Parts: sequence; structure tokens; C-alpha cells
Amino acid sequence: MKKTTKTGKNKGQFFLSLCLLSVFVLTGFLTLSSFTGNADHYDAETEKYTRDDLRRGQRLFKGLMPFNSGLHDCASCHYPSRTDTMNWNPSAYDLAMQWLEDDDYSIREKLSMPIGTRMIEDHMGMSVTEQEEHYLQAYLMEVARRGPGDLQAVPVNAMIFWGLGILMALAIIDLLVTKKIKTKVFHVLILVVGLMVHMQYAVAESRNLGRTEGYAPDQPIKFSHQIHSGQHEIDCQYCHTISKFSPSAGIPSNNTCLNCHSVIREGTNSGRFEINKIHRAETSGNPVRWIRIHKLPDHSVFSHAQHVNAGGLECQDCHGPVETMHILMQTSDLSMGWCLTCHRDSNVDFSANPYFQTYQRLYEKVLNGELDAVTAAELGGEDCMSCHH
Repeated sequence: MKKTTKTGKNKGQFFLSLCLLSVFVLTGFLTLSSFTGNADHYDAETEKYTRDDLRRGQRLFKGLMPFNSGLHDCASCHYPSRTDTMNWNPSAYDLAMQWLEDDDYSIREKLSMPIGTRMIEDHMGMSVTEQEEHYLQAYLMEVARRGPGDLQAVPVNAMIFWGLGILMALAIIDLLVTKKIKTKVFHVLILVVGLMVHMQYAVAESRNLGRTEGYAPDQPIKFSHQIHSGQHEIDCQYCHTISKFSPSAGIPSNNTCLNCHSVIREGTNSGRFEINKIHRAETSGNPVRWIRIHKLPDHSVFSHAQHVNAGGLECQDCHGPVETMHILMQTSDLSMGWCLTCHRDSNVDFSANPYFQTYQRLYEKVLNGELDAVTAAELGGEDCMSCHH
């Protein structure tokens, strides 16, 4: 009898230890997976650059090894990984891509003969030798190959979800098999709390499916609505020219940007680097691939013309205070409930709207006997946009 009890006890302890080990392994895996994609880890050599070149270039760029002209920490301005705040300096990835796209781009020339106020102020007294340029090129080649990386947060919710799941599994096993804890109220408490939290996560995630409130991606050009729309008071429709008569607000073309930036070639914050991207796109013929932020499901029919032109809404009513944003962000969830709330609270102008006067005229003609009935054609049924929206 004692032998059986001891064997059962050992099995219970072994199983409990195994479950606890699973918790630690899962937690460590989720934590480490959020920090993957480090662009500074080298795993291969190229034909032109050796591993030693890569290492020296990295140390030079990060200020861990001095240049001949002194110690310069390039990474303090040209950040090597993504950031969630607006940094007007070009990132290491931006520098790498410009160097790869422009065959005539020379790091030594840029530093020895800087162009623009920002470049002159920030790189005063700095120069690189031919060998140092080779090291920096090796590092930039690796940065370009690996990409800018992803900005990821620690998966706290996932850790809580799986941690409670394992605790519930342990509670069920102990309640039915090992029976180490005699007070069953602990098992019930763990199961009730775990189920409540899991149900809360399930409801929240199902409601947020397809919604991207707070979405603020990095754009190919650091365009600030705060500077253009807020500080300089440029009308939204100057750039988004088709918003009054099109379902889409449209993406401004390079020509729209060049209306101003053919003359304004240097920004106060970003210098010439960001504005030069527009000119490079115009010269190469490759479009600037802006990232769309506000998206609706495919089954939803939304028209900017209806809301901006007929409805008289301001851009801020849906897009939030864009004139205060350096990095444009989706401020609302764009859910059906959010749209319905606006439709219920917004007043429609019946008096000065010619659309409703048409109905009034037709109604009077029917009363006077001028018309026997009103057809769909008289209500705009022959308009192509009625079907081909």
C-alpha cells in the first residue's frame, strides 16, 4: 500500500514538474519570439565583404570604434531598427537603400562636401577614409539585406492566455488524478477565473476582428500632416483632389508634391533626404508606394463624395485631428456601430439641398395631375453611378 502511494506521489510530482517546465518554456519562447529580426546579427559573408568588414562597419556605425577623424556615433541619429516615434533623421535602412539605388552615391563625398543646412550642421568636422567607407558599405549592405525589421511588443496577452490555460489544465489533473490539494475550492477558483478571462479574450478578439484602430505604419516618405495641414494650413483637398466627386479620396501623385517641392528642396526637420525621395521617384519613374491606413471591408460601400460633398463632413470627423499628427494614425475603429452612431446623430439639410427639392417637385406634379406616377428614371435610375459605383 505504501509502495503504491509513493509511486503515485512520484508520478504526481513528475507530472507537476513537467507542467511547470512547460509554462517556463512557453513563456520564454513567446518572449524571445517578440525580439527576433535583429538586423545587427550576421550569419553570412558576401563575395565583396568579409565577416570582419561587417563587424568593423557595425562598430564604426554604432560608435564602438573611432574613425580617423574621431569618435562618431552614427546610430544615435540614423537608428538601426524601427521606432514608434517620429525621427526626422534617415534610418540606417534608408541610407542603405539610397546607397544601393544610386550607383553614384558616395559616403565619402556626402560627408566631405555636405549639401544642405542640416547636413552641414550635423556632420561638421567628420570625414571617412576609403577603408572606413568600405566597412560602412559592408554594414549597410547587411542592413539592406535584412530589412528594417518589425516593431513588436512583448506578447503579454498571449502569456496570460496560455498561462491561465496551463493552470486550468493542472487544476483539472489535480482534481481528477493526482489530488494533491485537498481543498477543492482552489480548483474551482482557478477554473472559474480562467474561463472568465478566456471568454473575455474571445469576445474582445472576435469584436476586433478586421478592425485596426491605432494603426500607424511607417510610410516610405516621412510626410507630416501636422506640418502640411496644421502649420502651413494646406487644405486637405489640395492634395486629395478627388475626394469631392469620387468614392476614394485618392493618393496624391508626385506631380502634386512637386507643385511645392520643385522649389522647396529642404525641410526644416528632415533636411533634403525625405524631399529627395520625391525627385528620385520622378526621375526613375517608380511610384512612391504609400501604405493605406483606413480600410473598410470589401462588402462595405463608402463614398467620399457622398460624405464630403453632399454630407458636408470635415475630414476630421472620420480621420481624427490629422492636423496634429506627424505620423498619421487611425483614430476610430470604423465599425458598423461607429458609422451608425454618426448617422443617427447627424442632421440632414432638407431646406438648401436640391436633391430633396426634386422629390418635392415630383410630389407636386403628382398632386396636380401632371404625372400619373413617378418612375425610377426620374429619380436618377438612368445615372450610371447608381449601379456602377
